[in-house]
Amino acid sequence: MTTTDWITDTALLLVVFRQLREGRLDVKSYLIPLGIVAYVAHSYLNAVPTAGNDLLLIGTLVAVGAALGIAGGVYTRIRSVGAHLFIKAGAVSATLWVLGMGARMGFQLWVEHGGADDLARFSAVHRITTADAWVAAFVLMALTEVVTRLATIFIRGRMAGRAQQQPVDGRRAAVTADQAL
Repeated sequence: MTTTDWITDTALLLVVFRQLREGRLDVKSYLIPLGIVAYVAHSYLNAVPTAGNDLLLIGTLVAVGAALGIAGGVYTRIRSVGAHLFIKAGAVSATLWVLGMGARMGFQLWVEHGGADDLARFSAVHRITTADAWVAAFVLMALTEVVTRLATIFIRGRMAGRAQQQPVDGRRAAVTADQAL
């Protein structure tokens, strides 16, 4: 792994750790993780191979990324206070994020430190045609995880904001997104 690989992987891991403390949900909450995965996609995603079972591999890892992202967004606490939304990643959300990001990092380390031959055999048996298929699958998994997590948080935030605007006994109520569901 290059220094750039370590920096981007670590930055993605730190995104959720930053949210372990409650903070205001704002544009920065969306732009930082999207910027990081956009950089990773631009840097590493050269092609999306379609031969053999490459698309099956890519589709499977994209589905895993979507599941991790949606679950991570669901397990992020969102609450409304006045006109502002606040988020806090819970233990489940943080665990899912580290699991997804850590699995990619672990896979890369494994391949670089002795797993390349095993991966080549697995790829040949399962008709995965190139290393680019693995790169595309893991990059798209990360991108999907980030986008679906942020989309889930966005939708839940909108629901919390709307629920807070509903009058309760003539007053506005502070509502969490969990209560709005």
